[in-house]
Amino acid sequence: MLSFEICNEARLKRDPTFDGKFFTAVRTTKIYCRPVCPVKHPLTKNVSYYPTAAAAEQAGYRPCLRCRPETAPFCAAWNGTRTTVERALKLIEDGSLDTGTVEDLAERLGVGARHLSRLFASHVGASPLQTAQTLRIGRAKRLLDETTLPITEIAFKAGFGSVRRFNTAFSKLYGRPPSSIRRPRQ
Repeated sequence: MLSFEICNEARLKRDPTFDGKFFTAVRTTKIYCRPVCPVKHPLTKNVSYYPTAAAAEQAGYRPCLRCRPETAPFCAAWNGTRTTVERALKLIEDGSLDTGTVEDLAERLGVGARHLSRLFASHVGASPLQTAQTLRIGRAKRLLDETTLPITEIAFKAGFGSVRRFNTAFSKLYGRPPSSIRRPRQ
């Protein structure tokens, strides 16, 4: 956390370089703001500073309706829908679509399946299922290159539900079966 003096100076100047780096809480109004808030400056004796919006809320302050500090830079809301897509990508990478459905994933993210598909089309350029498939094939290719595991085991470790699906997806992408990709061991 920055010192009180640095925060106070940035608040009084409404310095945009400090936006999202700290939040100003006013004891008399129980409201917290961003350092760039256009409201009249409160007295310095009534002000305290917090490193995050969550810390200010935990201390009992509510967000300002003018500067909307909960949407400050570096907050999840600032990134908008990109945050939802990033969370979805992390869940897909962790295997959520290996066993679940797009509807299950969307529900975990708090959005509808159609909306999630639109977000993926906009931000990723592919559907959630296609993204999961690409990640599975990438895992399988890495296992083929780096291990001597049988093809069946590689298919299941990569997240495919069956060897047939693995062979079909792999052949469709690479134009050859997985066994032809494997490098012979010396």
